[in-house]
Amino acid sequence: MNTESNQKNIDETIKGFIFHCQFEKNLSKRTIKAYETDLRQFDSFVGTTTVDKMLGEITKEVLKSYLQKISYFKPKTVKRKIASLKAMFNYLEFEDDHYINPFRKIKIRLKEPQILPVVMTLSEVKKILQMMYKELFENKHKDRYTYRAQVRNIAIVEILFSTGLRVSEVCELKNSDINIRNGVLKVFGKGSKERVIQICQLECISIIKTYYQLHKNLIDNGSVFFVNRLGYPLSTQSVRLMVKNYAKKAGITKRVTPHTFRHTFATLLLEEDVDIRYIQNMLGHSSITITQVYTHVNMNKQKKILATKHPRRKLQFARNE
Repeated sequence: MNTESNQKNIDETIKGFIFHCQFEKNLSKRTIKAYETDLRQFDSFVGTTTVDKMLGEITKEVLKSYLQKISYFKPKTVKRKIASLKAMFNYLEFEDDHYINPFRKIKIRLKEPQILPVVMTLSEVKKILQMMYKELFENKHKDRYTYRAQVRNIAIVEILFSTGLRVSEVCELKNSDINIRNGVLKVFGKGSKERVIQICQLECISIIKTYYQLHKNLIDNGSVFFVNRLGYPLSTQSVRLMVKNYAKKAGITKRVTPHTFRHTFATLLLEEDVDIRYIQNMLGHSSITITQVYTHVNMNKQKKILATKHPRRKLQFARNE
């Protein structure tokens, strides 16, 4: 059936879908960028085939060929790219009652291997923070930028560990989102969901206050809280590189990223018998099943339970002399 949608080219469709995501669904910049990247990749793929770049030409055979083309990516990446395509075709089907989504003609099942997250021990976190504070205390040039940068970096790592925030959430924190006096953060997470997290560690609050005093001339009330030397927002990549370098300096051999602090935050709270639903709320997870991955990595807790709770401990047998 020659519908209006079938006669559109892919480039035109992508632009319309991105407009829909940006102004009608009000999705985050990160989500929109991911959609556009994935859809442009599909557009480029179609350009390498003999198929015309018209929606009416996108059949289940084309989708199967594309799936084969991207199969070398990790399953999680493949799932995201397919989800981006499905979202666009679902949008078209909603807009045009006569358009038939080609995904209705194909079933795709991708099993994603469950990889347990890397977590740090409390002593490893201590090593990183000790090393960072040591460098700060030994820096006698408080009037130089290196000192201000050290204060900022410690404040970021303290927040990562104290709150379990995603690196993007830390970088997007606005000055108005932080109540320094009370230690309360207002966070806008995935799906524009707002949550409030309290910082209850005095050392963390103290370093945040010090950072603000050193940088308040660069931070406007409506701007982001963490900035570089020019007053521009700090990028997530800068934070990842900073964390990696400090972990290496502290002698931590495992791969440490800002997200490792998030995993560690959740795992150590579980070890302290914090209800997993509270942890879910603090992490901003939409489903408890996402948070439950931390129950599998909590080996210290597992050992304690099996050593003190397992019924076998009640079975005692006389030893042969």
